[in-house]
This record gives sequence, structure tokens and C-alpha cells, in this order.
Amino acid sequence: MWFIVRILHLTTMASFVSTGRKIVAIGRNYAKHAKELGNAVPDKPFFFLKPTTSYVSSGGKVEIPRGVIVHHEVELGVVIGKTGRDIAASRAPDFVAGYALGIDMTGRNVQDAAKKKGLPWTAAKGFDTFTPISDFIPKSSISDPTNVNLWLKINGEFRQNGTTADMIFNIPQLIEHVSSIMTLEEGDLILTGTPEGVGAIKAGDTVTAGIQLPGSDTTLASLELDVVDRGGGYVFEA
Repeated sequence: MWFIVRILHLTTMASFVSTGRKIVAIGRNYAKHAKELGNAVPDKPFFFLKPTTSYVSSGGKVEIPRGVIVHHEVELGVVIGKTGRDIAASRAPDFVAGYALGIDMTGRNVQDAAKKKGLPWTAAKGFDTFTPISDFIPKSSISDPTNVNLWLKINGEFRQNGTTADMIFNIPQLIEHVSSIMTLEEGDLILTGTPEGVGAIKAGDTVTAGIQLPGSDTTLASLELDVVDRGGGYVFEA
């Protein structure tokens, strides 16, 4: 019976894209990335939310809204396996079901304009197709999530190539912090921040990304997406 329950649980986790309620995205969790954008390195975690409607699977298309400068940010995603609140860092691994490779697409000029006006910048992160996401990676496939390699290429050329060893706050710390503010629910995703090298994408580009264990040629998960212009809807006005 336990085996059947386990299979059902893994099946549920594999469908986190359709069942999860929120995407919690950690900001500035790599010092070099914070510095490349001229931001201060935080002394404690901070985060923003993205809608699950922003998910797009590998093989799909990333849409560029009219007038928006879109930047790529490749990240390790943590899939929450059970609901919890006020989760101590020491207990946090028990709440992790597995992982995913994600890209936090950002409307950089939308974000910058909002920051200058002291306004929220949810729109910069929340457009449809702005969270490319891989298939579920079982927890057993990554014994040490603080030591995996993340890379992203545009048209076959490396733009980002980093390691989660450079994260300022590790996954247990992130889970403890986020769950002290809001309940984490089964199927939720935490995007843990991006290494340096973020930059713009444009219509006609092909974005590929992958996650690998150090010293291994085996790719645990990958993404490939075409970039297209969005024909209607939002128009950026400074």
C-alpha cells in the first residue's frame, strides 16, 4: 500500500504546474547578480510572487509584450511537497518534494519604471509565458541542491553558467523565511535566485537552459523555447 501511495504522491508532484497555487521568487540571492544590476546585496531573504499562469513548458514560446525589454534569469526551482507554516530550517528538507529548472523572465524596463515611481513591479514578472519551467525532478536525483550547475544559452551561446553554491541564502533558510510570512502549500514553487549574466532576449531567439550535477555531463532537466513578439494586449509606456 505504501508503494501505491508513494507513486500517487510523485504523480501529483509531477503535475505541480497545474496544481500549485503560487510561485515564490527569491530576489538577489546571488551577490554577483545583485551587483550587475546595481542593487545592494540583501542581509536577509526577500521575495515577490509570480502567477502560475506565467508557466510555459519546454517546446513552447516566450512572448515579448509590445515595448518591453525582456531579460532571462535561469534558476533552480524547489517544489513544495506538503503544506506548512512557520517551518524551521532544520525541518525544511522534509517539505521538499523535488526540484525543477525555471527561467524567471523579467520585463526590465517595466520593472525599472515601477521602481522609480515607488510602485510594485508585479507586472514586470507576471506576463503570460514569463516562467518557463521544466518537468519535475525527484528529490532523490539531487542529493545536494546547494551544489548544482545552472546554464542558459541564447542561440547556442552561453549567457549564464553558474552554480547554486553561490547562493547567499540556502534552501532551508528560504523555506523558513517564506513560511514565516505565508503558508507554503503542496505544489508551490520557490525560485531560488539567478547567477550573474542576465541579459535581453528578442523575437527570433532560441533560449536553451539546463541543470547538471557538478562534474557530470548528464542533464537532469532542460528547456528549449522560441521567442516571439506578442501581437496584442499590453503596451509599455514609460
